[in-house]
Amino acid sequence: MIARNAQAGRIDWIGVRGARREPLVAHPEAQILHAGLEGDHARPGKRAVTLIQAEHLPAIAAYLGRSEVRADELRRNILVSGLNLAALKGRALQIGDACLRITTICAPCSRMEETFGPGGYSAVRGHGGWCAEVLAPGRIVLGDAVLPLAEDCLPPNLRVSPDP
Repeated sequence: MIARNAQAGRIDWIGVRGARREPLVAHPEAQILHAGLEGDHARPGKRAVTLIQAEHLPAIAAYLGRSEVRADELRRNILVSGLNLAALKGRALQIGDACLRITTICAPCSRMEETFGPGGYSAVRGHGGWCAEVLAPGRIVLGDAVLPLAEDCLPPNLRVSPDP
């Protein structure tokens, strides 16, 4: 049942940071390379791209006693809405023209205390998003669909069993 999805998601925000500790800059589109978003401070592998669900922002804001939390404050590359990323761990996603695989939780870091003040780390814990590896580079644009892919439609060299 986890493998079934009621609907496609969509890209609501794209952010790139040029270097460690620099602020994220919003972009209407980006090129995803094997090392992550072009111009982003990232590297190839299972943490090349970071994603977070828009549905988690109000929860984080509520835990902080704020009216809102912005996507750039959470330091993730892509804000998506409309699908549960946690249910897709180990699965491939078509996101714009690119293909990613959700790999591991993107846990909050101490920067959340700097950004949100005391309690920032705790507010984001469990809501910090997911990391993904790049299976196929491609262009993404705000509003693009985010579609879970069936494992059997991937070429054999890209198939990986999810962690139990």
